[in-house]
Amino acid sequence: MKENKGKNLGLAGRMYDTSDYQKNDELSNGLAMTHEQASDSYVEGQIGGKIERSSGAEDELNNRGYQ
Repeated sequence: MKENKGKNLGLAGRMYDTSDYQKNDELSNGLAMTHEQASDSYVEGQIGGKIERSSGAEDELNNRGYQ
């Protein structure tokens, strides 16, 4: 039982590393996929924002299909 506890603590403390994309174990695949999803969400930004033009004008984003 103590062996599993130590192993689980090691897994819980594991963080994403760029090498996770090349590894084939389940934990590495999960970390790489989660990192990709979080990165995509961060880059995409908010849904209900405004587009700021270089001329100073602001356009509302099109929300059709999301209501």
